[in-house]
Amino acid sequence: IDRARPSHIIGSGVIEEVAALVKEHEVTLIVMDGAVSPIQQRNLERDIGAKVIDRTGLILEIFGARALTHEGQLQVELAALTYQKGRLVRSWTHLERQRGGFGFMGGPGESQLEIDRRLIQGRIERLEKDLANVRRTRGLHRRKRADVPYPVVALVGYTNAGKSTLFNRLSGADVLVKDMLFATLDPTVRAIKLANGQTVMLSDTVGFISDLPTLLVAAFRATLEEVLSADIIVHVRDISHPETERQKTDVLHVLSAIGLDEADLEQKVVEVWNKVDLLPEEPFPDNGVVCVSALTGHGMDGLLRRLARQHTASWRHYSVTLPLEDGAARAWLHEHGDVLRGGDEEQVHVKMQEANAARFTKRFTEYALQPGEF
Repeated sequence: IDRARPSHIIGSGVIEEVAALVKEHEVTLIVMDGAVSPIQQRNLERDIGAKVIDRTGLILEIFGARALTHEGQLQVELAALTYQKGRLVRSWTHLERQRGGFGFMGGPGESQLEIDRRLIQGRIERLEKDLANVRRTRGLHRRKRADVPYPVVALVGYTNAGKSTLFNRLSGADVLVKDMLFATLDPTVRAIKLANGQTVMLSDTVGFISDLPTLLVAAFRATLEEVLSADIIVHVRDISHPETERQKTDVLHVLSAIGLDEADLEQKVVEVWNKVDLLPEEPFPDNGVVCVSALTGHGMDGLLRRLARQHTASWRHYSVTLPLEDGAARAWLHEHGDVLRGGDEEQVHVKMQEANAARFTKRFTEYALQPGEF
């Protein structure tokens, strides 16, 4: 359309056309690909003769069908009620229990509209409290993971890009995998080992979509915070999709919207081109992009090596002299760092996080770690 009409979005000629189609084919639902105000929705339903929902309403319907855990259901219900609250329009006067007074004073009763709005607001406040507890619990879990510490690798990407298939392939889990939008709403975390033997926590997250409604971003904040706190973000792209570039832009836009700045995107994100088995020939990207097929398992070793390099990129080099018989100290270095040289001699060269170097020094006080390049 050249311009949106304030009352109906579309013009009267199109409305008549759609109304005729609705009658002819006995259509019960019309979906508008865009935002529709409550007044526009009421007017369209009245003049077309069918239920009308907009883009946000459709996404909420899908989310409602996909949410399996208590947390997911809370998040969907909060988003749905926030959306519905603005849809309570004065469309039927018979809902009013009491008509007003003379304009300067109200009657003793309250309209059904006001009751509904009050009930919805009360439920929204309860849900927000419940989700605040969820966020607190997640924060505690993240702090416990930080104490272990196991780095977190979060899978993100456009909906239906193959994140859950990749998650299952890497972790051996059995997360729901279907060729449909938003199959995953509830984050799942599993431990996996990288190519260098390091353990990381792999997290599967909700799929993104273009023009993701703000209220959905707000409702799924607890889930999306898993991405914010991740050490590595794996951006899974369906490289066989004709609009893969636009999908990439949409995903980066959502990541920015939840609080990741350009430096985070530059340092944390590893781009993975999935579904290369659907292309006539495998592409040869640069800039550290990894090509895989989560369905067939192609490229998994290369991905684990790439994640290992990304994981250790900010680590520092240390050397320490350890007696050959001190197996405990050596095992600790192998578990929490990347031993480069010295597995069978006293002088050990290791690469690890500064936090782990401090833990080693605190635990094995008799040994002195010497930082430096080797």
